[in-house]
This record gives sequence, structure tokens and C-alpha cells, in this order.
Amino acid sequence: MTDFTFERLDHVQLDIPAGAEDECRAFWSGVLGMAELAKPPVLAARGGCWFRGGGVEVHLGVAPDFRPSRKGHPGILVRSLDALADRLAAHGHPVTWDDNLPGHRRFHTADKLGNRLEFLEPRAAPTEE
Repeated sequence: MTDFTFERLDHVQLDIPAGAEDECRAFWSGVLGMAELAKPPVLAARGGCWFRGGGVEVHLGVAPDFRPSRKGHPGILVRSLDALADRLAAHGHPVTWDDNLPGHRRFHTADKLGNRLEFLEPRAAPTEE
């Protein structure tokens, strides 16, 4: 037993190169429809940007030696997974379906910077007849 309890994930942070904020805005806000959040001034001076949509918050922070994350990634639950896949594909983002997670439908994609992203939706429970 522990003396603490995990409540929920507050945010996930992904690395971006310096000067890529507008490209991030085009993807996270323009394609995915997330709202940009104002960063506290002391953190805004470091560059990067933050976004929130539904219960998901993504922080994009400038990394001097940026390399896109090709393995590590956020896994974001969504409703209407097919609609999101269609929207991403329409904006030129690859959609790679993966049926290897029992109980879920999911796909992987990448932002224009090459960061890996996973979007998933629980499968509907089978109906009894």
C-alpha cells in the first residue's frame, strides 16, 4: 500500500525543434481542433506551445537536439476514430491501422515533425441475442 493516489494524467510533453510553433499550431489546432493554451510567461520565454482538447492536454517543448519520437508516443482515446483517421489523411498525415490491441481499434500517425502518435477507441461490446 502507498500513502498516495494517482488521480489522472495531467499532460503529455513532446519535443519540437526551435521555431516550429506555427507548424505545431497548424496540426494541433488546425487539424485536430485543440485549443491553444497560454503558457505562463516564465515558460513562454522557452518557446513551445500547449494545447487542450476534451480531457487531453499536450505540451510541445523546444529541444535543442530535437529528434522526433518514433517509438515513445501518447495514446489518445477518441470517439469517432474513423472520422479522425479521415481528417488526418485529408491533411496529408499517414494513418497506419493496427489491430493488435484487444478490445480497441487504433491507428498510428505522425505530426509533420515526425513525432509518433496513437489514437484509439474501445470496441463496442458484443450484443447478446
